[in-house]
Amino acid sequence: MVNIVGIHFKNADKIYYFDPENQFYQKGEKVIVETVRGVEMGEVVLSNRMVPRESVVMPLNPIMRKAEKKDFKQLAENEKLEKEAFDVCNAKVKEHGLDMKLIDVKCTFDCSKILFYFTADGRVDFRELVKSLAAVFKTRIELRQIGVRDEAKMLGGMGVCGMELCCRRFLDSFQPVSIKMAKEQGLSLNPAKISGTCGRLMCCLKYEQETYEHLLKYTPKIGAIVQTPDGKGTVVETNLLTGKIKVNLKKNDDSVNHIYDVKDLVIIKDADIKLTPEEVKELGKLEDDK
Repeated sequence: MVNIVGIHFKNADKIYYFDPENQFYQKGEKVIVETVRGVEMGEVVLSNRMVPRESVVMPLNPIMRKAEKKDFKQLAENEKLEKEAFDVCNAKVKEHGLDMKLIDVKCTFDCSKILFYFTADGRVDFRELVKSLAAVFKTRIELRQIGVRDEAKMLGGMGVCGMELCCRRFLDSFQPVSIKMAKEQGLSLNPAKISGTCGRLMCCLKYEQETYEHLLKYTPKIGAIVQTPDGKGTVVETNLLTGKIKVNLKKNDDSVNHIYDVKDLVIIKDADIKLTPEEVKELGKLEDDK
C-alpha cells in the first residue's frame, strides 16, 4: 500500500496522485506541486489515503507545500498574463496569416511556460509564430492543436438537455461514440438531434448503450419474423425500454398490426440493424474527432 493525495487542476480531466510525504492535506486545500508541465497550483480532492501500490504509477511526485498568500497573488498575475497572451497571440496569428483558431491560453504557475491551445482543419506550420511569441514573453512557448471535443470541454456551455456540458462538468476522458449506437437506440438519425455543441455525436449516447445492447439480445429487431399468439408476423416497430413490439400479421390477404409484449414472442428469424450507405455518408463525419 502507498499513501497518496488526489489533486485536481483547473481544466484538467482527471485526478492526479501525489506523495504527501508524511503531511496531512484536507479536501479543498490548495497546494503547490510539480507536474510534467511545470510547477502548478492544484486543489486537494482526495485527502490522505492508502491505495494499492499497483493502482498508481510510481514514483509519485511529492507535494511541495500548501499554497500561501503570495501564491494566490501569483495566480492572479498569471491570469492577467494569460489574457494578455491570448490577445497578443491572436494578433500574431493574423500577422503570420495562419489558418487556426486560438481557444485558450494557460500559464504554468512559475511562468516557465505558456501553452496556447488551438484548433485547425489541418496541420499548421507555427514555427515562426512560436518565435514571435517567445520574443514578446521571454519564456518557453508551446502550441498544442486540439480537437473540437476538447474545445467544447475547455470553453464549456449548455447542452440541449439544459445542463452544463458533460465534458466540462464531470467526464474524465472522451469515450468513442458511433452512429451505430444511435441506430440501436432507435434515435432519429438527424444530425441536429444526435450531435452536441462540438458538432460530434453526443457523449450521452454512450451512457445507456450497455443497457440497449443487453435488451437487443432478446428483443426482435425491425424486419424479424416472429411467432405471436395469433400466428407468424413481421416486426415493424420496437420499443426496447417498454418491451412493446408492433407486429404485422397477414391473414386472408389482409394486413393488420398488433402490439405484443416481447415475452409473448418467439423469434423465428431475426434481422440486423444496419446503417445504409446513405446514412454512413451523411453521418460519418459526426464520428470524426480530428
